[in-house]
Amino acid sequence: MTERNPPGMTEKKSPEMSATPPHKPAAKSTAKPRAIELLLSPTNNHQLANLCGALDENLRQIETALDVTIARRGERFTLRGEQAQTALASEALQMFYAQARSTLSVDAIQLGLIEIINRPVRKDLALAGLSPALITRKTELHGRTPRQVEYLQHIQEHDITFGVGPAGTGKTYLAVASAVDAIERELVQRIVLTRPAVEAGERLGFLPGDLAQKVDPYLRPLYDALYDLMGFDKVAKLFERGAIEIAPLAYMRGRTLNHAFIILDEAQNTTPEQMKMFLTRIGIGAKAVVTGDVTQIDLQRGQKSGLIEARQILKEVRGIAFTEFQKEDVVRHPLVARIVSAYEAHTAAQEQK
Repeated sequence: MTERNPPGMTEKKSPEMSATPPHKPAAKSTAKPRAIELLLSPTNNHQLANLCGALDENLRQIETALDVTIARRGERFTLRGEQAQTALASEALQMFYAQARSTLSVDAIQLGLIEIINRPVRKDLALAGLSPALITRKTELHGRTPRQVEYLQHIQEHDITFGVGPAGTGKTYLAVASAVDAIERELVQRIVLTRPAVEAGERLGFLPGDLAQKVDPYLRPLYDALYDLMGFDKVAKLFERGAIEIAPLAYMRGRTLNHAFIILDEAQNTTPEQMKMFLTRIGIGAKAVVTGDVTQIDLQRGQKSGLIEARQILKEVRGIAFTEFQKEDVVRHPLVARIVSAYEAHTAAQEQK
């Protein structure tokens, strides 16, 4: 059975490559990359310009994300890299070329690449009808990786959900999207946003302004997500009605939150006492999402993180779900996933010493 390349794509074999006996695999450093040629048709110079972007910026994004090199002459592209990666790059170029009747934004390129990388698993999830639909201003919003889909499922099916993982995996944004969906469907009456203000030691009195102005810098990522998903005017009206509330974590003691969707962001910076206090605020008809990254703890040296302890204590408690995000779930700039990998490798090496 011989391998065939997709239509419009031919393989260029380097003459320097030679067969290697099965018992002695070729060294990675000396192996020549596989090269394939892709012809995009029908030829349209306007679409080609949009595909490549200014100064070939879009091509550079594809190279960085998929670890390939791309050379172009007109509508002909030469792709070099590992076989699986060049196949993905070819698929990406063909998909973006079809979309390039209008200018392609950097966001469209990066999010499209994330979906291509995770497409095999996403197809299975879609066929199984497992990808939750959310009512927000962004009609195309959905989980772009298997663990993001799992996270959205957990939020819908459980009263308390923990989302733990590295930066850029969508923990906070998808939590806010789920909160917006819940209030749009009238499943809850209000959204409560909270976050530990570690930098101010939870002592906000010395900061100027009222309570909202004091904690605003710490809750800005949550605000940004709300504005993106609902629009500035609608968010402002909900704030006026009290349907959206901001609350410093330290100010939640003694409260019971009924019929609310509560989001605790940056939970790695809570103490065990604060985490217990927060989790016991959950009232009737309420839903809570706790997000955090245990590799970015800003607590004082020697202070235990409430998120780490909660993950150990509550993992077997029925009704509580945990989603553990990995670097493969990063949906920011392609370099972010590599930065996370580099730090993980460095940490592992330090622990072995």
